[in-house]
Amino acid sequence: MTNIAPETSEHFNIVIVGHVDHGKSTVIGRLYADTGSLPEGKVDKIKAICEQQGKEFEYAFLFDALLEEQEQGITIDTARTFFGWGSRKYTILDAPGHKEFLKNMISGASRAEAALLVIDAHEGVKAQSKQHGYMLSLLGIKQITVLVNKMDLVDYKEEVFQAIEKEYRAYLADLKVVPKSFVPISAKKGDNIVNKSEHMPWYQGFTVLESLEKFSKETPPVAQLLRFPIQDVYKFDHRRIIAGRITSGKLKLGDRLVFSPSNKTASVKTIELFNAEELPSEARAGQSTGITLDEQIFIERGEIVTHQEGIPPVSSLFRGNIFWMGRKSLLKGGKYIFRICSREVECEIVDIHRIVDTSDLGTQESPTEVGRNEVAEVTIQTKSAIAFDCYSEFESTGRFVIVDGYDVCGGGIIMEFISDEQEAYRKEARDRDIQWVKGEVKMVDRAERYGHRAAVVLFSGGSQGIVEAARKLEKKLVQEGRHAYLLDGENLRLGLDVDLAESGSREVMRRFGEVTRLLIDAGMIVISPINNFSAEDVQALKTLIHPAPVVSIHISGEEEAPSPGVDMSLAEVKNFEAAASEVVDKLKEKGILANILGSSSYCYTI
Repeated sequence: MTNIAPETSEHFNIVIVGHVDHGKSTVIGRLYADTGSLPEGKVDKIKAICEQQGKEFEYAFLFDALLEEQEQGITIDTARTFFGWGSRKYTILDAPGHKEFLKNMISGASRAEAALLVIDAHEGVKAQSKQHGYMLSLLGIKQITVLVNKMDLVDYKEEVFQAIEKEYRAYLADLKVVPKSFVPISAKKGDNIVNKSEHMPWYQGFTVLESLEKFSKETPPVAQLLRFPIQDVYKFDHRRIIAGRITSGKLKLGDRLVFSPSNKTASVKTIELFNAEELPSEARAGQSTGITLDEQIFIERGEIVTHQEGIPPVSSLFRGNIFWMGRKSLLKGGKYIFRICSREVECEIVDIHRIVDTSDLGTQESPTEVGRNEVAEVTIQTKSAIAFDCYSEFESTGRFVIVDGYDVCGGGIIMEFISDEQEAYRKEARDRDIQWVKGEVKMVDRAERYGHRAAVVLFSGGSQGIVEAARKLEKKLVQEGRHAYLLDGENLRLGLDVDLAESGSREVMRRFGEVTRLLIDAGMIVISPINNFSAEDVQALKTLIHPAPVVSIHISGEEEAPSPGVDMSLAEVKNFEAAASEVVDKLKEKGILANILGSSSYCYTI
């Protein structure tokens, strides 16, 4: 039987997994042989090799081509093979089943759209059968067909098949995985591989080949919502080009874009290609491209570009599944580097809900560490908010890796968005910025006119002089011709907040942040003493005005240690004019103030 897929056929990736001795390589060999998909003479060649080595021919040898693999009788690397049938071209990924090669199995399965999982009818559901089912659920593969192989060894008994199906279907249900079907087969004899088996008249379901045809093709990336992670921002001539690779969707000239997590918006002015004689009007999924915008906005590497109708979740908190490969254990409360797309940020493992030892499938509830080759369900908190997607929605923006020191030690997928304490403020800022009515004067126009970027300077510390220091800074900046304003929260309580009975309420902070946002939009440097603000208040302020730069100045009181994590620390100040000059130098150092008034040489980063 020979069937070659037409040139216009669609492509489909399928991984086949199973216990090392359950016959998955034999399934592939028989499938290819019975569909006439092997090169001419391939079977005869392998039979001749087997005869020379004095061993019985097995269909598995058609793909276990490496001498080391044949000698050991196990597949040690992910083998990729291809065949066409009907209107499809299939890539079959034969992933290793032995526990020592688990990482190769993960690598192979991560590229698949569906899976065939093989279980030995004679041995039944083994630990590795459950392990592989768990791994497939970990990788978010939803389409699974279970093949109960070696039915000839149990005399093709229906009750054996039904017992395995009942046990394994219940296990998959706990993982929230619903298999497409269970197929009783004998790969060695060819039962229910391509043709219906005469030995199992009680089975009226699909053959293996038919089950492949029943797998549905995922929506092609270009037809999905736009996801364009920013790799970098380059300056060429007068242009600032935002570069990256479009992972899904498409964009075209004039499209209104949203940048997450900053909530900034702008429209596509040009689409750039290196050495192109004519610039394109559209860019699509899979293309590495660059764009320029109709206005200069402050955005960073790692932000995700979308259209307004498809904004990704933004949070510093989420739940994920992780496979740990580090030599040192992953620790609850441990600090690591989190990478997703082109974004890199510090993170903490807030909780380890449970782990599954991939060697024996032992489960630990609420552990404190995750060992090598263990799978864990964890809650992760990043130091700053990031944009991402759940893996079930978008693969590229739902996968992450964990770095410990300089080594990539773990990889995983995001399973669930969790609202952090800033979500209410973030939603308000997002909705407000998208609908903001803008004038013709852009932020960069004000910056060039005033000789500085809009920013916020926060004074904190145990010293009683932080208000005086803030006043002196305002005076010095205004004397230099800068546009600065001292905004003390106490002043708002006398007017805007007079109707609020509780001084520490969320609404007080919300109003303070929105007033600050207005002054920022006017291009001003806002100066504020914040000793009556909690750490949560300060974070809320940053969320409401993001991505405007915030410079934190801590003035220590007597016998007070310098505060970590601030931009500048000053000891007990006696000369406030001198302190103001030091802060001005810091603002120049951070690129907020131009070194020469009237110059546009300040660092206005896009």
